[in-house]
Amino acid sequence: METDEIAAKLVAWCNSGDFEKPYKELYSEKIVSIENDGKGEGAYVEGFEGIKKKGEWWRENFEVHSSKASNPVVADNWFSVKFTMDTTHKPSGQRSSMSEIAVYEVKEGKIVKEQFFYDDKG
Repeated sequence: METDEIAAKLVAWCNSGDFEKPYKELYSEKIVSIENDGKGEGAYVEGFEGIKKKGEWWRENFEVHSSKASNPVVADNWFSVKFTMDTTHKPSGQRSSMSEIAVYEVKEGKIVKEQFFYDDKG
């Protein structure tokens, strides 16, 4: 699968609310996932087990009211997507909107790296 096909599928599935299918169909078993600079607990994970734990933490801590992925921008083996989300932090009850840029690297027809860039508001 080419990078543009992978990017289009990821965006379509995310916009339909299916966040599990991309992991199952588009991601390498050796995936690396990085939040901002990769520093801090859970900000750098490797493999499906790391992704699974990261997802569990997210679901335990945030209620997602809405989420939207932009059209991807593709350059060779890389693509980026802007995500916007309206969430509530479950422990505090604080509702907020945020956006982030996700950058993905593709090798041999699979996503091998994802990195998310956003303002950390604490």
